[in-house]
Amino acid sequence: MSRVGKVPVKIPPKVKVKLEGQRLTVEGPNGTLSREFPAEVEIIVENDEIRVTPRVGTRQARAYHGLVRALINNMVTGVHTGFTKELQIVGTGYRAELKKDVISLSLGYSHPVEFKLPQGVKATVDKQTVIKLESADKEILGLTAARIKALRPVEPYKGKGIRYVGEEVRRKVGKAGGK
Repeated sequence: MSRVGKVPVKIPPKVKVKLEGQRLTVEGPNGTLSREFPAEVEIIVENDEIRVTPRVGTRQARAYHGLVRALINNMVTGVHTGFTKELQIVGTGYRAELKKDVISLSLGYSHPVEFKLPQGVKATVDKQTVIKLESADKEILGLTAARIKALRPVEPYKGKGIRYVGEEVRRKVGKAGGK
C-alpha cells in the first residue's frame, strides 16, 4: 500500500466535494476543479475527508493509489488556498509587461515575445522583472511557468534569462585569457 495513498484528504470548511462515478468535482473560494480518475481506485467521500483505496491488487492499481490521492489533495488545496509561482527575469533590457491576459516579454530578441495566459491562471508583474503566477490548478500553473521559462532559458556564463525566484544557477567560468 502507498504511504501517500493511505493518508485521508481533509476537506476544509468552505470546500464542497461532489463524486459522480469516477468524476470528482471540488468547489471552493478560488473556483471549481473537476477531474476523472481511473477505475482501478475507489474514492470514498465521508464526513470531512476523502479516502482512496485500490479496488484490485494489480501493479497498476497500486501505482494509481498514491497518485490519485496526491491529485485530489492538490485539487482541494487549490480551490481553498490556491498555488503561486514566481519567475524572475535577469538581463540588461529584459523586462515583462502585462496587458490583460497577455504577457509581453522583451528578452533580447529582435521582437517582443507575446505569451497568452491559459484560462484559470492570473499573473501580476512587479518592477518589470518579477512575474507572479496564481492558479487553483497546480498542473496548469506549473506548465505555464515552465513554458514562460523556456522562452529564454538561463545561460550559464552571465546568468541571463528567466528563472524561478530562489533558483540557483550554476555559473561557468569563461575563457581564460591568452598569453
